Amino acid sequence: MSLTQSARPTPTLFNVSADNWRLAIVVALVVSIIAGIVLPAAVSFWLIGAMVALVAASFVVNAYRRRYYGGLLVAPAIAVLFVMNIFPLLWSLGLSFFAYQSNQQSIRFVGLNNYIKVLTNEIAAPDNWHALSNTALFVVLTVSAQMIVGFLLAMLFAKQFPLRKYLLILVLTPMMLSVVASGVFFTYYYDPTFGILSYVVNDATDGQFILMSSKAGAVAGIVFADAWMWSPFVMLLVLAGLVSVPKYLYEAAAIDRVSAWRRFWSITFPYIRGLLMLALLFRTIEAFKLADLVILLTKGGNDTMTISYHLIRIANEQNKTSEGAALSYVMLFMVIVLTNLYLYLANRRNKGG
Repeated sequence: MSLTQSARPTPTLFNVSADNWRLAIVVALVVSIIAGIVLPAAVSFWLIGAMVALVAASFVVNAYRRRYYGGLLVAPAIAVLFVMNIFPLLWSLGLSFFAYQSNQQSIRFVGLNNYIKVLTNEIAAPDNWHALSNTALFVVLTVSAQMIVGFLLAMLFAKQFPLRKYLLILVLTPMMLSVVASGVFFTYYYDPTFGILSYVVNDATDGQFILMSSKAGAVAGIVFADAWMWSPFVMLLVLAGLVSVPKYLYEAAAIDRVSAWRRFWSITFPYIRGLLMLALLFRTIEAFKLADLVILLTKGGNDTMTISYHLIRIANEQNKTSEGAALSYVMLFMVIVLTNLYLYLANRRNKGG
């Protein structure tokens, strides 16, 4: 049978059939929006779930009739991804348009009121923007420290020397630890009574040294702990680029008696530039979500409250679920803007090169 004979015509939007996934998406969106606004939450939840099942079934029927067996094979994985990731994301987005608290049963539609409140409210907005400014400070300091330390470590381990293999495993160990374990370790490390840091400084100054007693010390302690954990990640990416540089380029440069700086700028840097940009993107996104180390080391004290920890307190401790959801999507928008800015700069650099 030829491809022309086996091909099925693509159904139009208004053609009612089991495999018309376009019509199923439109119907699901319309019904879900109306149900979320008009019907009670207990009813709209199941109705929206039924609309999701309708769309999924239309995709499966469409794939079966058109013999897209590859799509059918990955359908279970997509279903798990939807249930575990996409559905909670969409559900939290829906909650951001309602007035809902986790300790109450009432829920009502308020539109963009939660977004307006977290951005302009006289009480909430200053705290939000102050936490955001603290987050920006942590992003600049932690990412800069990780990029510098990770790059220097990569340059070191790109060379062969005795015990290199064992030292490399030792350097990679912090990245393998959980954040809780690292946070507890640095809690004892910074402890003013029996911490190692305080013990050394106290012997040198004949006084009690408390690192976390000021904002500068608390920020430095958090930055050091975060850089200690994630500098090896940057090192791995940069090291992958360094070991890929062809040896004959260095040999030719040595014959021409090119300076060390010129060799690095003309030969080494072009191979690691893309990986450095990738490490910068990944670590910036992760630093923007910094909350765990702040909770473990300072609990937001000494003016170290980050936007992620502030979001946790709004949603969980104050039970302002809808406001927390709105603030989380404001954060998501900022991360998307940063990512697109990175991609724009990367593409512009590639075109210029």
